[in-house]
Amino acid sequence: MNHQRSITPQNPPARGFSLLELVLVVAIVAILSAIAIPRLSRGVSGSGDSALSADLAMLRTAIENYASDHAGAFPSATNFAAQITSRTDSTGSTASATAPYGPYLQTIPTCPVGARAGNSGVAAADAPAVGWLYNPATGAIAPDTTTETDATGKLYSAY
Repeated sequence: MNHQRSITPQNPPARGFSLLELVLVVAIVAILSAIAIPRLSRGVSGSGDSALSADLAMLRTAIENYASDHAGAFPSATNFAAQITSRTDSTGSTASATAPYGPYLQTIPTCPVGARAGNSGVAAADAPAVGWLYNPATGAIAPDTTTETDATGKLYSAY
């Protein structure tokens, strides 16, 4: 009789991580987090600046297109939203759905920065629901901010 015994180790090697390995991994993750989190938070503040630039470009283009279609006349301050987002005739009236001009925007964007962030109102003067200050004589539009600045110190109203 041939008795062959299978050879199996009584104590297989331990599988897993040592305490030192775990401490090193936690330390590396902590260092990476300390570097990444401030950079990410700066990116969030910069996104408002980028959104402001894009929104202003869109609004300014819509105003210029309106003026081009209306013999150089800019939208009125009191009827700005309707004249930019609806069809208009040569006088700027929005009464007719078959008027030949516009709409130039689907909606007025909300102001993305400052104390008036989230407001989409357009007016010639500051008011609670106003997000954009508009000059109907020149067609100039800016965010309704006074002394608020971006991360570089540039006034939002100067964008």
